[in-house]
Amino acid sequence: MSIDVVTARIGQIQAQLAQFAATSATSTTGAGFSDALSAAGATATSTGSAGGQAVVEEAKKYLGLPYVWGGTSKEKGVDCSGLVQSVYKSLGYDLPRLSADQARSGTAVKSLAEAQPGDLIAWDNSSRNNGADHIAIYIGDGKMIEAPRTGLNVRIVDVPSEPDMIRRIIPSTATPTSGPAATAGISARVSASTPYADLINAAAARTGVPGELLAAVAKQESGFNAKAVSPAGAQGLMQLMPGTARGLGVENSFDPAQAIDGGARLLRSLLDKFGRTDLALAAYNAGPGAVTRYDGIPPYRETQNYVRNIMAMVRS
Repeated sequence: MSIDVVTARIGQIQAQLAQFAATSATSTTGAGFSDALSAAGATATSTGSAGGQAVVEEAKKYLGLPYVWGGTSKEKGVDCSGLVQSVYKSLGYDLPRLSADQARSGTAVKSLAEAQPGDLIAWDNSSRNNGADHIAIYIGDGKMIEAPRTGLNVRIVDVPSEPDMIRRIIPSTATPTSGPAATAGISARVSASTPYADLINAAAARTGVPGELLAAVAKQESGFNAKAVSPAGAQGLMQLMPGTARGLGVENSFDPAQAIDGGARLLRSLLDKFGRTDLALAAYNAGPGAVTRYDGIPPYRETQNYVRNIMAMVRS
């Protein structure tokens, strides 16, 4: 084994250890979906919430960066799996570090003809690895964004051949249990005495998320303080992280109208994804990946208290 291969492998292991440490810290602090979601785990919708196209737009921000083995930095460079992990992390999905594991995440897509923008496409080119050793992000029209190899930059190219694996991380349709049943019994509108009542009721009408639920989230997240900033950098009434806000099309999280609209669309997508108010709230706080991983409300004290407090508000 050459020294170059050994050095590269050491870099890969170091990157994995760094990611493990970051994930552990997030789990133990329960840093809020606004925090975990700077990384959006929203179902693709026509309302602009994070979906497949948001993945493509985020990935385009890496174009021109150098390929760096083990890299996950938007400033210094990425490798193929580092690109995938970083893009999805900015949208709320906690994907594994290695391409082989990423190519087992989500759900399978049968062929490139059925692939959608944002899907992962991967190839098993080497018998030395167990599974995929190259992965890219499909952007539609037979093209993909990839971090190819040392000496080349992140680029858009034609998909070279039928991928060995195609995985969909963001569901393309809502779960059958979503819709009005998910928020039954929660008031559609809030009274005029509620802070930002007009904005909340308008967002509720646009998205179908009950105004009472939006108000409870705003109260829990920021205490209705439009200028609130968390230690992790979450901003505004709905405590959106900058990356989350960008994915939602929110240009200014401190603007109450934009914040409430973005938070409402985010909640709509999470209700559609999980079909239950408590799970949508858990995803807002801890990230959809955590809810999926634990198949329910994650065992984080902050998340459990967060869900309990908001559910108590809407039931009172």
